[in-house]
Amino acid sequence: MPLISLIRYSTFAIAVFLAIVLTGLCAAGLIGWGWPLAALLLTALGVYDLVQRRHSVLRNYPIIGHLRFLFEFIRPELRQYFFESDTDSIPFSRQQRAIVYQRAKQQIDARPFGTHFDVYESGYEWLNHSAVPTKQESHDFRVPVGAIAQAGESASSCTQPYSASVFNISAMSFGSLSANAIRALNRGAMLGHFAHDTGEGSISRHHREFGGDLIWEIGSGYFGCRDAEGRFDEERFVANATLEQVRMIEIKLSQGAKPGHGGMLPAAKVTEEIAEARGIAAWSDCISPASHSAFSTPIELLQFIDRLRRLSGGKPVGFKFALGHPWEWFAIAKAMVATGITPDFIVVDGKEGGTGAAPAEFIDRIGTPMRDALVLVHNTLVGLRLRERVRIAAAGKVVTAFDIARAMALGADWCNSARGFMFAVGCIQAQACHTGKCPTGVATQDPQRQKALDPGDKSVRVLNFHRNTLKSLAELVAAAGLSHPSQLEPMHIVQRRSRGEVHSYATVYPRLQPGELLDSEAEPAVYRVFWSMARPDSFRPVT
Repeated sequence: MPLISLIRYSTFAIAVFLAIVLTGLCAAGLIGWGWPLAALLLTALGVYDLVQRRHSVLRNYPIIGHLRFLFEFIRPELRQYFFESDTDSIPFSRQQRAIVYQRAKQQIDARPFGTHFDVYESGYEWLNHSAVPTKQESHDFRVPVGAIAQAGESASSCTQPYSASVFNISAMSFGSLSANAIRALNRGAMLGHFAHDTGEGSISRHHREFGGDLIWEIGSGYFGCRDAEGRFDEERFVANATLEQVRMIEIKLSQGAKPGHGGMLPAAKVTEEIAEARGIAAWSDCISPASHSAFSTPIELLQFIDRLRRLSGGKPVGFKFALGHPWEWFAIAKAMVATGITPDFIVVDGKEGGTGAAPAEFIDRIGTPMRDALVLVHNTLVGLRLRERVRIAAAGKVVTAFDIARAMALGADWCNSARGFMFAVGCIQAQACHTGKCPTGVATQDPQRQKALDPGDKSVRVLNFHRNTLKSLAELVAAAGLSHPSQLEPMHIVQRRSRGEVHSYATVYPRLQPGELLDSEAEPAVYRVFWSMARPDSFRPVT
């Protein structure tokens, strides 16, 4: 834990104490006015820090919080010694965070002395440009999700399609994030006309306050649509799903950072507000099972999707998952063919995503990275001629415009970001999420700490970050000679393997041809080995 967390208000208290004592000594004629004046100025600075709304750190850590900004000014690398853990060694994370801060605060992000990266280092990637760049008229790139029912289609077809931005807020629950963080995110989504995923903690009063578009995530705990025993409840589902603000419904099968794990929010953290949103008893353990009780086979999953689409009045319904055993994903795909039921969208969550609620071994060693999972899901749907019916979203350490471009080149229709929008509302990666002592009020339920986060100010930063990231994406797309990021292909992205070897993504990630899985077994090894093991009526492999 950062040392400053232990002395939150002590510096301000000391300044007040010294101001009183030194002023008294000066009045008694024992000392001059120099020291009392300095103490009074420090006290005035502390008072200003407490009442200003722009910097959450200063509101939670008056006076001493200025040291963080001093370190940033002198040398950005010194940030890790103040609020950040010395384990913050994720490649490029500090550069990504700097980009978010600049875009959220409307600062110029031009760089006068070249790239941050060693362009000859293995793993470096870039987007090839065109000799005939295009001119972008708008950065508001959108993708339709769900299709209006045609004559003869079932009543459960999607009749309320959603026009989604290609960049949206990824799943983060109220309970993990503070009320003010949720309010800031949702107001930003409302201002920018993009979507805010609720996370499995369901729809709270804070999600509803500003009316921003919601993707309602339903996990194995069925929060917001459960009965007293924790089973799915149709009546409660309809009450939330038919809210105008709810634009899409997402069934969470697994999360990239802790797939197959489940979780529990201890009773001490289950406040009245959290209990209200989740439909559980306050001050009691809140358990998220590792698996769902409403379905147990791939066919039952698709039938559940069909059921939710009908109950919601025809809104887009899909699922989110982190790819695990390939035959389980193939089983879902085969069930789509067998039943004729398809989700409106699939969110592919990569293991590189973060959470404050997963064991270290899960973070490091469980789950498939996003790019590999994304390619497999995209290729499978193409190989079954289902890709046009199912949209794909990608989530997993997506922060910059290049991250979005790369994911869309591999098959994504849009991207979700958690850490980028957390940075925008003030997260400084103090890595204290699990302690309840977040220094910026983002990931805490402490009412005093979260007061430091002003939703009005931070929602504008959320809007700025979204808008400026899409403006940058528009510039990348234009430089590549394209008119929309959906036109990006694997051939546009290049990866360095070694100092003398580079490959386009078209070589690194080969694509299947439409219908290839229907006509014959596909060539890539993953299909040769696992496709025949999958069956639509069970997640267990054929042996």
